[in-house]
Order: sequence, then structure tokens, then C-alpha cells
Amino acid sequence: MTDKPLSRTPLHQTHIDLGSRMVPFAGYDMPVQYDNGIIAEVKAVRTSAGIFDVSHMARIFVEGPDARSLLDWIHTANIGETMPVGRARYGLVCNEQGGIIDDGIVYRLGDDRYMLIANAGNAAKVLAWVVRWRDERFKNAAIDDATARVSMIALQGPKAIEIIAGISDFDPAVVRPFRIATCTVAGKPAMVAHTGYTGEDGVEVMPAAEDAPALWALLMEKGATPCGLGARDTLRLEAGLLLHGNDMDESVNPIEAGLEKFVALEAGDFCGSGPVRDAAANGTERKLVAFHTLERGAVPRPHSPILADGAVIGQASSGGFSPTLDMNIGLSYVPARFAALDTALQIDVRGRLLDARVTTLPFYSRPR
Repeated sequence: MTDKPLSRTPLHQTHIDLGSRMVPFAGYDMPVQYDNGIIAEVKAVRTSAGIFDVSHMARIFVEGPDARSLLDWIHTANIGETMPVGRARYGLVCNEQGGIIDDGIVYRLGDDRYMLIANAGNAAKVLAWVVRWRDERFKNAAIDDATARVSMIALQGPKAIEIIAGISDFDPAVVRPFRIATCTVAGKPAMVAHTGYTGEDGVEVMPAAEDAPALWALLMEKGATPCGLGARDTLRLEAGLLLHGNDMDESVNPIEAGLEKFVALEAGDFCGSGPVRDAAANGTERKLVAFHTLERGAVPRPHSPILADGAVIGQASSGGFSPTLDMNIGLSYVPARFAALDTALQIDVRGRLLDARVTTLPFYSRPR
């Protein structure tokens, strides 16, 4: 019996040709880094522009008379009638107990047409979840998994908007942050969303799968640096952006994760709204905190034990070295009494205890 072969994005051969180091990720063969290394890729995004292949993420179209109601039920943001066409809203997909199945963005593309982006590792589960609720409650909605047909390239960094505007009719004055439009990019139609996962300004371009390699090459020609999963993880952690599977999962309530601003508690019921409202009203026993170590030392990684007053109180959910800030940073769930700013913690990294302090998110904010 053999393992299921890894899926490939439309840019797979491009990554091979560029000499990237490929690794299995969420069922795909994906680039973790290129020749220059992760730190150089992070620097490129923070100072200029980088490109990421995020075609492994799911693109699920939902349309029809019940599309809005279906998404309003399975997503914690307010996908209500007042959400304008062209807007994007980030939120969570919760189970009946309020646990987080996934996080993702809903885009309103037309009067009764929407797109939901799901993480690659949860794509099958989210698709099945949407289909379940369509079949049970919102039958007048059509669901189309377009992941294989529509590619996705994230162009991020201080020069990203200049680059995309130079090769398309994308207008940042119209397509402001958390908005989407269909544009002509390098002579081809593509959706361009003013969104990202790095803490920098930028866009996520969604061309037809067959157009992705040529677009990638053009973006490189215009000065964008190819970046892999390693840089993406470092950048999102510096920006205080949570990663599903590390910092949240179906055992986590959005309130204890500090994500209440992405939950429309007053807008009506959604799947899991009862337990989420209870947590918001009554508090939670544990909270997600950000920490930084007081010295460089060993680098904390996921599952590193977290101690306070000599006792283990949790473990790191994310951790790493921040090249932008030149310090070690991480996230962890701890009992609520240890969540106050500047609380003293220790991180056990392979038997060495590192002093750390609770801090605020994000670790890094781009200059305005």
C-alpha cells in the first residue's frame, strides 16, 4: 500500500526550475525556501516585494439566492445584506461547540455570488461542511470548488502595489484593503484581492491556472523575490497572525484565541454562536498570549513547554526567530491569570530555560 501522491500547484515546475527546496505540506509538494534562504526572503518582503505560491489554498464559490444566508451561518463575520459587492471579510468557521474548524476570508463577488478561501489542510473538511449546511438548510445555493482551475499568487511588500499597478488596471484607490475586483493583469483576466498574510501591504492575484507561470515570471522580472513557506510562517508570526493547526483548532474557542473582533456577536446566530457568546460573556480559563524571550539564545518552537513560577502552564503553539526584530517570539495558551502584559514566563527549549515576557500583538507593524 502506497501513500497518496502529493498534489501539485500550477507553479510546481516553476519552483523546481528555480531550485527551491520542496517539502510536503497539507497534501501538496510546496517550496519551503529558495537559494537565498528564509531570512533573505523575509527581508525582501519587509523592504521591497516577495511572491508566494498560495494556490494550495481552497477557492470555493458559493452562489444563488441562499448563498449569503449559508455563508452567514457557517462564518463568524457578518456576511449580511449590507456587505457591499467587492468587500472581503475575515472570520472563522466554527463547529456546533464553537471550536474553530478553519479561518478564512469571504469575498462578495456579486449580488448572490461569493468566494470562500480555506486553508489547504482543511479544504476537504470546509468544503464538506459547506455542502452539509447547504443540503440541510440552504438548498438554493450552488457550490463550486474552483481550486484546481484558479491559481493564487500573493504579492506582498512595500513595492507590491506599485508592481501590480504597473502590469494591470488594478487601482488601489478603488480596490482598497480588504476589497477585491476582476482586473486585466498582464493582458489576462484575474481577480485581485487587496489582502495578504504577511503584515505588509499587498495583493493576492487569482488568474486561471494556465496563466500562473507566466505571471510569476513577469512578477520576478518586475523585482519580486520568490518566497517559500518558511518565510511566510515567519512573516505571519511577526505580524501576529494565527495559523490554524498551530494556534487554533477545533478545541479552541475564538474568544480564548483573542479573535472576538472577527466574530459578529450582535449580528445574529451562526454555527457555534451559543458557546462563543458564553465565552465572551463569562470569560475563558485560558488565553492566547504573545511572548518574547529576553535573550537570543535557543529558538522556541511549537510544543516547547511554557513555565511560570516553576511549573509548566502550557506549551508554545508557534515560535521562532524574528529577523525583522532580531529576537525570539512566540504564542502560547496559558491560564488566564498569566495573560497580563509583562508577566514573567520561561520557555523550555530542549532542556534550557529561557526567560520571557508576555507582550502585545502584533510583534511587528509595518510603517504607515
